Amino acid sequence: VQLQASGGGLVQAGGSLRLSCAASGTISSVNVMGWYRQAPGKQRELVAVIYRGGGGGTNYAGTAKGRFTISRDYAKNTVSLQMNDLGPEDTALYYCSAETRLRTYFGQGTQVTVSS
Repeated sequence: VQLQASGGGLVQAGGSLRLSCAASGTISSVNVMGWYRQAPGKQRELVAVIYRGGGGGTNYAGTAKGRFTISRDYAKNTVSLQMNDLGPEDTALYYCSAETRLRTYFGQGTQVTVSS
């Protein structure tokens, strides 16, 4: 599975960004897609995931709830993350993820920088 993320950039606090990730390869084996982020000096953390079955259930980190929305387009093999009301604490390298039964894949990351 290959993942290509895009949509990062520089935004002022309170602004919005939409990240997109295009998946290719053995897509049929992917059960969960999502987004992680890693800020300088910190460990990579989960932001949001969306499940293939069960009507596309989602799960969000506490810091993302109410501000971020994850969605998946099965026809285009993409997963997106709409981020609203961004703050400087959201500054990080954001990674798209795809989880199969055997492993989790990560894309190359897209930088999100929020200025105060």
